[in-house]
Parts: sequence; structure tokens; C-alpha cells
Amino acid sequence: MVPFRFQRLELPDVIVIEPTVFEDDRGMFMEVYRASDFLRAGIEEPFVQENHVRSVRGVLRGLHYQKRPAAQGKLLRVASGEIYDVAVDIRRQSPTFGRWVSIRLSADNRLMVYVPLGFAHGYCVLSDIADVIYNTTAEYDPAQDRGILWNDPELAIAWPISRPRLSARDAALPPLRAADNDF
Repeated sequence: MVPFRFQRLELPDVIVIEPTVFEDDRGMFMEVYRASDFLRAGIEEPFVQENHVRSVRGVLRGLHYQKRPAAQGKLLRVASGEIYDVAVDIRRQSPTFGRWVSIRLSADNRLMVYVPLGFAHGYCVLSDIADVIYNTTAEYDPAQDRGILWNDPELAIAWPISRPRLSARDAALPPLRAADNDF
């Protein structure tokens, strides 16, 4: 049995990963990452940092990215709860520039998503609490940290909440066209 099924979304560089889960009366086991399988699926960069974020219902984090040379690909999964996850193509020369895709990730569905370099990323929490674990292909660099306003009218993201809880920083992010973006 293969440990993962990889599915490309409408923006084909964003990949949903469905792990094979083994369950019995003791609990469950699943592989979260295997370099050789991810490489065959087109995810080539190694992961160098892991983060764990806990948020409460209604929190929206994003839309975040890092500029070069610290641009990050992200592999995300939810350890508890549920989120609505969004990736926005911010590559200026891309035919899908400004388009976005979304997926619900939860502890129950155990899906993961890979968000590559050149995409802004964000999510909102749909459960009382959500624990999000993500690995990145570059270490966090505050000097390269950037973002895009979550409700930029040009993006028209169909968030499932209308009044999110935002950080002061996220509430003040610029729209896509005004963002400091080197992709």
C-alpha cells in the first residue's frame, strides 16, 4: 500500500496529500512525510523548520509569504480541530496570478496541503480550537516576512467567516497589487 495519494488542485502547484492511515483498537498510525514519495510528486525542496500554531474559533492568520532569499514552501496539516486553508498565486508572470484555491483541513480528514514558493497562504479556524502543524522549506526570516490583506476585493476569497479575529499586523496588510512581492 502506498503511504500517500497526491492530488493537484485547480492551481496545480498546490498539492493535497492524503496519507494512508492505519487504525485499530490501539489507535492509529500514518506517515506524514517521506522524501522519496514527495520528490516523485514534484515537491523537491527539503523541509528545514517545523511550526505548531494553536488558534481559537474565528481566528484568521494570513495571507503570509516570505520574499527571496527566504521564500518558503509549506506543508500543512491539522492535529486537532478544523481550518479553511487558502493559497493565493502571487507570481506576477503566472497565468494564474491573483487566483486562489481553498481546502478544509481537519484532524478528522487528515489531509495535508503543500503550498509552494510564490504563493501567499492563510487560514481561518472553524472549530473551537485548532492545532496547525506546518513544515517550511526555509527558516523564518522576519526581514523577508510579508503579507496581503485577507479581504482584498480583487482576490474575492470566499472565506466562511465574515468577522475574523485578526492580529493588528494582518489587519493592516496591503492588497495584492500594492504588496512588496518579488515573485
